[in-house]
Amino acid sequence: MVSIKRAVLVVLALVLVLAGLAYVNRVALVLALAKYRTDAVPVAPFREVSWSMGPDAPLQPGEERPPNIILIVADDLGYNDISTFGGGVADGRVPTPHIDELAAAGAVFNQSYSGAGTCAPSRAMLMTGRYPTRTGFEFTPTPPGMARIVNMVRESIPSNLPPGYFDAAVDEARMPYEDQGLLPSERTLAEILKDAGYATFHIGKWHLGRRNGMAAHEQGFDQSLLMESGLFLPEDDPNVVNAKVPFDPIDQFLWAGMSYATSFNSSGGERFRPGGYLTDYWTDESIKIIEGNQHRPYFLYLAHWGVHTPLQATREDYEAVGDIQPHRLRVYAAMVRALDRSVGRVVAALERTGQADNTVIMFTSDNGGAGYIGLPDVNSPFRGWKITQFEGGIRVPLFVKWPAQIAPGTVSDVPVAHIDAMPTLASAAGAALPEDRVIDGVNVLPLTRPGGEQDWQRQTLFWQSGHYRVVRHGDWKLQVTARPDAVWLFDLAADPTEQFNLADTRPDKVDELRGLLEEHHRTARPPLYPSVAEMAIAVDKDLSQPFEDGDEYIYWPH
Repeated sequence: MVSIKRAVLVVLALVLVLAGLAYVNRVALVLALAKYRTDAVPVAPFREVSWSMGPDAPLQPGEERPPNIILIVADDLGYNDISTFGGGVADGRVPTPHIDELAAAGAVFNQSYSGAGTCAPSRAMLMTGRYPTRTGFEFTPTPPGMARIVNMVRESIPSNLPPGYFDAAVDEARMPYEDQGLLPSERTLAEILKDAGYATFHIGKWHLGRRNGMAAHEQGFDQSLLMESGLFLPEDDPNVVNAKVPFDPIDQFLWAGMSYATSFNSSGGERFRPGGYLTDYWTDESIKIIEGNQHRPYFLYLAHWGVHTPLQATREDYEAVGDIQPHRLRVYAAMVRALDRSVGRVVAALERTGQADNTVIMFTSDNGGAGYIGLPDVNSPFRGWKITQFEGGIRVPLFVKWPAQIAPGTVSDVPVAHIDAMPTLASAAGAALPEDRVIDGVNVLPLTRPGGEQDWQRQTLFWQSGHYRVVRHGDWKLQVTARPDAVWLFDLAADPTEQFNLADTRPDKVDELRGLLEEHHRTARPPLYPSVAEMAIAVDKDLSQPFEDGDEYIYWPH
């Protein structure tokens, strides 16, 4: 009897020890489970994509056709990552000559803004020309388990940042990730151009829904080569150099939850391995489209994943950028180099096939550079990061090259935004905008012509993510949040980097701009799906730097 009791006590002790170990290592166990589930999803071997090709015969003498349209969108590219504005990665050691040449050959918009401080709402505005108050597409969809795991990992990392919020009940009840997207009733740029006779192609990131009429090939694109997950190459590929960011909970989730996979015109169908490093592979496929459709108008939406985390570069690019420290900055610089090379190859393909003069290329980024990668200069000289709506989070490059219509060296200082992309590119194509809905964006092509700025009428731009709302009216910019209860007012004409908060000294301007925000939201539709989490983001420090009492921060609903 004594031996049985002793055995029971030993078993109980062992259970308690194992439970204690599991609790202490709960984050590692959750990430390991996520990795196991990711690896269990089958990915077929690489296969060639069969793109639709245009006619072989060129136009007859005197015959004209609309211009080709190419929209290139980088992901999380910092304002200071490109050398066009005098910056460049690693204090300019890694310039971006191809992007610079594109900018110099057309129009540069010096005050260009993303649609939001995170990716998916910006992409919705690029495609529709409409604010979230019209579409309801307000929050960035996250893959299953991401919000819960990121919150758990964040709690395990020592940090002085205010705690995050996570609503498990709302997360559990929220619609599936694949169904969180842009409603099929919205009219996308691809649908408008397709109706105007364009062949339409999407390559790369979409993030606007994956089924039920919301996938790219269901939203106006004839063909879509979709980024199914987020690795640029397999983690153990002999040609990859990885840089993990241990202080970033998002990075830890991505390494556990992402695989190396793509799909073609598929809503939940076969995933297969891409044909190389993602940035280069998508460029290869883009060039096939350019070369095969030179005798008909086409729209190519090249939505890069670079330079988003996980930080992965090819060994060739890593060696080419030189001995840059820290390691993550060197890998990041190599990723920027690959993105720049992609732009150069696209332009070269157009020139080689005689299409350059009659092609509109628009280049931008979905938002500013991320503070969670721990690189302090990505958005210099602006304050803030991705996941804020300070200038560093929403100020992005916007370049438009169209040799037939835009003179090289054109510069505009008028504030423009992603909502303007759809009406601008539709106008270039001679395509009619839908008349059954409000289009918030404006065609910016007149700004590229002499005297165009004199006739510009719009004075106001809006941003929002839940309780965090922003308006720019003229040169005045107001930011208001409920968590923390804060107001920032800046005169961007005198203070473009938002150093001096005038909210206390100019209550008249605060009231005026609050009135604009209230009017903007008076008839707003509710979000299509709720926010499930909020994270605190330091405004002036990247995630590698210690947060201290008195540092400014915002909460971002996600």
